[in-house]
Amino acid sequence: MTARREPISRRERPAKPALSRHVIVDAAVRLMRAEGLHKVTMRRLAQELDTGPASLYVYVANTAELHAAVLDALLGEVDLSGRQGGEDWREQLRAVMTSYTLVLFAHPQLARSALVARPSGENYLRLVERILDLLSRSGAARAQVAWGVDKLLQDATATAAEHGAHESDPAFEDDWNATVRTLGEADAGTYPAITAHMPELIGGPPRNRMRWAFDVLVNGITHTPVPATDDGTDRTAGD
Repeated sequence: MTARREPISRRERPAKPALSRHVIVDAAVRLMRAEGLHKVTMRRLAQELDTGPASLYVYVANTAELHAAVLDALLGEVDLSGRQGGEDWREQLRAVMTSYTLVLFAHPQLARSALVARPSGENYLRLVERILDLLSRSGAARAQVAWGVDKLLQDATATAAEHGAHESDPAFEDDWNATVRTLGEADAGTYPAITAHMPELIGGPPRNRMRWAFDVLVNGITHTPVPATDDGTDRTAGD
């Protein structure tokens, strides 16, 4: 006769932590680090937290919002001090944007998601606040500074996303070599501009290109007035 299995009292089972947005996001970050962003779904996260997906929707509306929350959590790793830039506002801003880009470099899938998923938490607010503060020290008009934040973040995010795509695609090197050959072998008579700008078109260390791109953006932001509104109102009025 088979011995009767004695039931385990619920009192002896480890208590599950109470659900909260903070607990859910922390679990999502751990899951992303261990298995990648593509595994961070509501269903998979519910399994991780030993609950049902419906319970998560009380705190997070959908997967897109979850990914945005994960991004915001990781933005806490960005060094906002800019101390590597010394006392100069431009170099401090460069240091902050470099730190932001490197954080996304470490999580390439998240970088691609960041192109469409906007974080909205405290870390995102601190990042925007810091960029606004540093860029405003240029003396540029308020509207130029405000619009410039978006361009700086867009460029850094796109750079990180492109880098992540290269890192995760085993065929990238072959594709790049094919592109280099195509440009290098272009007929000078048919494509004189391409020929005239080789090899600079494909040359230059990535770090130098990133530094140049930052300077192009900052110079453009601080020296290009924001267009007037449709009614002719000057957006820089009052600055």
